[in-house]
Amino acid sequence: MKIAITQNFYDQMASQYDKLFQNWEETTKEQAALLDKIFKGYGFDTDAEILDCACGIGTQAVGIAQKGYKVTASDLSEGELAEAKKRAADNHVDIVFTQADFCALSKTFDRQFDIVIAMDNALPHMLSHEALASAVNSISDRTKSGGIFVASIRDYDSILAEKPTYSPPYIHKTEGGQRVSFQTWDWNGDHYQFTQYIIEDEGEPRISKFACEYRAVRRQELTDLLLAGGFCEVIWKMPEETGFYQPIVVAR
Repeated sequence: MKIAITQNFYDQMASQYDKLFQNWEETTKEQAALLDKIFKGYGFDTDAEILDCACGIGTQAVGIAQKGYKVTASDLSEGELAEAKKRAADNHVDIVFTQADFCALSKTFDRQFDIVIAMDNALPHMLSHEALASAVNSISDRTKSGGIFVASIRDYDSILAEKPTYSPPYIHKTEGGQRVSFQTWDWNGDHYQFTQYIIEDEGEPRISKFACEYRAVRRQELTDLLLAGGFCEVIWKMPEETGFYQPIVVAR
């Protein structure tokens, strides 16, 4: 992972990340309900200690804390952590926030967690097989025996077959007009340069643009790394089952 580029991408996006959603507050509740169902399906209740190791602006952390879980949240981006802290305070939830690299979690956390999560395509910021293995091993090391790791990534198995150059736009109605967000993808092998555009059309249009890089990770590659990294069971839950917009992997 090119840490400085990724960190800068999220620092710049922090104040506008919620604009990718029609209603961020509702999204946190919907995703929390989904994660709560997964956690309980694996025998956990609100006594479980959870680490969200790629928390962003708190989209998952805030929602699951509202469900009563004990949540610790970390991210590489200081900008996103600051935004997440504000949103946790606004929603009256107690979350411990810490800056951390999920490739080296033991440097920040001296204990293990019942559940570790990394949602919204965080892992494909690892730009090589070796870097992804480092992240998986770091996460496994901070997951208790019998605990689970829950993550989501794009459906790269399908995406790699076509290598699209853009994503369909999201069009959200706003009080003063509409907001359009979309991405362009510039491919080089299994890597792609990713540019996120946010256009706010409320009289005088305003355009924001943020760039980063991903590596398209197939599900089998991640499965193999999870098993090699100490997890004994890996199950994929697809969008048609969960209603979530990305495939979700659960590793015990």
